Amino acid sequence: MDAHTEQPWLHDPAYGGMSAAAAEASWRAAEARREADRAWEREHGPVHDRYPESVDGEPLYNAGVDEPAPCPSLNEWDAGDCSTLPPPREWLLGNQFCRRFLSGLLAPGATGKTALRTLQYLALATGRPLTGQHVFKRCRVLLLSLEDDDSELQRRLAAARIHHDIAPADLKGWLFCATPKGIKLAGLKDGARAAGPLEAMLRRTIRDRQIDLVGLDPFVKLHALEENDNGAMDFVCDLLVKLAIEFNIAVDVPHHTKKGLQIAGDADAGRGASAARDAGRLMYTLTRMADNEGETFGIPTEERRLYVRLDSSKVNIAPPSGEATWFKLIGVRLENGTPDYPQGDEVQTVIPWQPPKTWDGISGAQLNAVLDEIEAGLPNGQRYSDASKGAERAAWQVVQRHCHDRTEPQCREIVKTWVKNGVLLREDYADPITRKPLKGLRVCHGKRPS
Repeated sequence: MDAHTEQPWLHDPAYGGMSAAAAEASWRAAEARREADRAWEREHGPVHDRYPESVDGEPLYNAGVDEPAPCPSLNEWDAGDCSTLPPPREWLLGNQFCRRFLSGLLAPGATGKTALRTLQYLALATGRPLTGQHVFKRCRVLLLSLEDDDSELQRRLAAARIHHDIAPADLKGWLFCATPKGIKLAGLKDGARAAGPLEAMLRRTIRDRQIDLVGLDPFVKLHALEENDNGAMDFVCDLLVKLAIEFNIAVDVPHHTKKGLQIAGDADAGRGASAARDAGRLMYTLTRMADNEGETFGIPTEERRLYVRLDSSKVNIAPPSGEATWFKLIGVRLENGTPDYPQGDEVQTVIPWQPPKTWDGISGAQLNAVLDEIEAGLPNGQRYSDASKGAERAAWQVVQRHCHDRTEPQCREIVKTWVKNGVLLREDYADPITRKPLKGLRVCHGKRPS
C-alpha cells in the first residue's frame, strides 16, 4: 500500500494548512460520517433522506451536507519549546513609535498636534533628534494628511524645514506625502463593514516605498463608520494593526479630543468609542499650559497658549514617563510673498522647551542663607510659617529675597520640600505679637544642604 493510500489526509487539499495530526483527526471524523451514511443507504434508501432540509418548517444549518468542512488551525505553539528569548521591540522615536504597534496623539484643535507630529516625522526621516527625543533608526515615513491639501501640507513642512535647517535633499527618498480626500480605509458595503480602497493603496505604497512608519492625520477622516460604535471602531483599528504587523511598521493616527476640559494624560480624552483608545498601545495627550503651570514657570498669561505638554496616557509596552515633555509653538515666516500677498505666510512649527527647574542654579550658599534667616525669625520675635496664608510670616518670601529669579510658586515649593524632608520643623511657640501659641519654623541643622 503506497503512502497516498496509507495517509490520504496528507494529499487531500481540503486539509491543506493543517498539522498532520489535525488533518488526520478531521479526515477520520469525516470518514466515519461517510461510513454511517453508507450504512443508512443500505438499510433505508437515498442518503439525502437522512438530512431533511427542514424540521417542522425550520431549515437545518447542515441540511444536505454529507461531510463537515475541515476545521482551521489556531497555529498554537507550546511555550515549553521557546528556549530562546524573543528579539527586542523595534522602537523608532523615543517611546512614541514602535514597529508592529498602533500609536496616537489626542489633542483639541489648534493645540499644535499636527505641528508636533510633522516635526517628529521629520526627525525620523532625517535621523536627527529634532524634538529632543531619541531617534533609534532613520526611517522612511509616509504621511497622509486627510484634512489639508498639498499646498498647505507643503507650507507646514517648509516651516519646520526652515527653522530646523533641513534641506529638501535631506528628505529625498525618506519622506513621502499624500493628501487623499474622500478615500476611506473602511466603510459600509451592502450594509456590512468592509475595508475601503485606501487599505489597498496603503498596502501597495508601503510595499513599494519600503515604508517604516505611516502617519494618518486625523483618525476621524480615515473611515466612514460610526465613531461612537465600538464594533465599528474596533474594525477600523484592526485593519491598522494588521498593517503594522504584516509589514512590520509603526502606524500613527493622531486623534481629536472630545469637547470639554482637557486633562493632561487623560486616556479617555479621545472623541468617539473607547475601542479606538483600547487598540492603541502608545497613546499620548497634548494639552496647553495651565494657568497654575504658567505661574510656576513664570510665563506671562498672554504667552501660555504657545506652550504645550506631551504626556503618556496609555503607554502599555513601556514605562510611562514621569514628567511631561514640553514644546513651544513658534511662527516661521516662509518668505513666499507675491505682489498680491507681499508678506507671504507665517506657519507654526514647534521647538523643544525645558521648563525652569525649581532648584536648578541655586547654590548651597544661597540655600543656607535662606535657612539662616528662617532660623533667626522676624525682628519682632515672630517665627516664619509655611502656612498658605502666612502674610508677613510667610517663609516663601525669605526664599525669594535670596533667589530673585524664582517665582512665588517655586519658592513655596522649596519651603514645602524642606518641611517634607525634615529640613524645616514646625514647632509650637508663644507668639509675642498675638500673645497666642502658634506654629513656627525651625531649622534641623543636621539636614542642612552642604
